[in-house]
Amino acid sequence: MEADQAASDSVHRPLMDEATFTQNFRGEMPHETHLCYEVQVFEDDSQGPVKEFKSFLRNQAAYYPEQRRHAELLFLDLIRSRKLDKMKHCTITWFISWSPCPDCAEKLVAFLKENSHVSLSIFAARIYTANKGYEAGLRALQAAGAKIAIMTSKEIKYCWETFVDNKGHEFQPEDNNLENFRHNQSQKLEKILKEH
Repeated sequence: MEADQAASDSVHRPLMDEATFTQNFRGEMPHETHLCYEVQVFEDDSQGPVKEFKSFLRNQAAYYPEQRRHAELLFLDLIRSRKLDKMKHCTITWFISWSPCPDCAEKLVAFLKENSHVSLSIFAARIYTANKGYEAGLRALQAAGAKIAIMTSKEIKYCWETFVDNKGHEFQPEDNNLENFRHNQSQKLEKILKEH
């Protein structure tokens, strides 16, 4: 069953359209959050993963606030539904259009504490600053073992090649304005993570 599921995930997974990718990962202020993810499960003695799946999802918008669900929480629902073996190490890598908000950060910290066999790396296109406490949330994530960074052109290119229906179009390097924006976001994140 696991082999069938892994094969299904790698062959038949949906791809993001170019416009959605550009707006959310290369634009400046998208109104939704997209999360591309890779999950790898390792045996203790294996060189490579014994199970791997990747895809993307976006936040669930709704007219009523109680029906809204952030992309991070949708991912946690998904990963819990997979019932990963706690005896096998699991690495999760996210490429996300906004860094987690304070509420999502709190839930991710709890998830990491409950699942010591999981390693989480988060590459964000930009820092989510709309809610008070976002800095503390990011620091709590780091303290719980998550690696957090701003996406560079290397991660953007990887996402283009892995998660986007790019129709064979070559990845185009980012212009200087976007590179400067990413550099400034990276410096800001570094400062946040160093504060106590």
